[in-house]
Amino acid sequence: MTTIFISDLHLDKDRPKVIRYFIDFLNNLESDIESLYILGDFVEYWVGDDDPGDGLEEVFSSIKKKSNSIPIYFMHGNRDFMISEKFCNHHGMKFLKDPTKIKLHGKKILLMHGDTLCIDDIEYQKFRTMVRSPLWQNEMLKKSLEERINLAKMLRAKSLSETGTKDEVIMDVNNDEVISQLKKHNVDMIIHGHTHRPNIHKIISENKECKRIVLGDWYDKSFILRISDGEIIIDKSNLS
Repeated sequence: MTTIFISDLHLDKDRPKVIRYFIDFLNNLESDIESLYILGDFVEYWVGDDDPGDGLEEVFSSIKKKSNSIPIYFMHGNRDFMISEKFCNHHGMKFLKDPTKIKLHGKKILLMHGDTLCIDDIEYQKFRTMVRSPLWQNEMLKKSLEERINLAKMLRAKSLSETGTKDEVIMDVNNDEVISQLKKHNVDMIIHGHTHRPNIHKIISENKECKRIVLGDWYDKSFILRISDGEIIIDKSNLS
């Protein structure tokens, strides 16, 4: 049996080809797929359970339908942290906290979105702490839907602008933090997205070889991590 991990699809009505690609991928999953994990930034932005999800209606209905045959897990990213557990349950997704520890084929694995590993980006970590607080989110939900959507678009534009000026090293994970998380959770492997730098890294921690597997974004290509007994593969395909 195979378990699949994806992240950073950034689904948005302005990218209909990616939406269609994901729906086709979901509807045509092989019969040996045991479960699917979505590790954040599934959609480009989300402003609350009343978000209309323009262009994403078929996405969520397809997830709900597929969840009748395989478990589908969802973890917040830095773009979709306003998706509630209630919304997940309604659409057939099992909500996961960040981080979550699982066991798969005898290996202890820590699942994360990945942004908490980027501790050198101090300004982002301050922003993350603010927007993840119940106080900030409650105040956000008091605003009208139009206000929230406009704010989300503004924050998205600001993020894109800042990404272009920040040092690449600052936006990547901190290696000491990676080792710290491996030790803290006593795991053999970390799987995360966020950095858009797909790779399988080997790390020595506590005198044993561990892995850090980074999922890729779905802009030009799709990146799908498949883990089965004794095999780890990152499939990538052109989005067309």
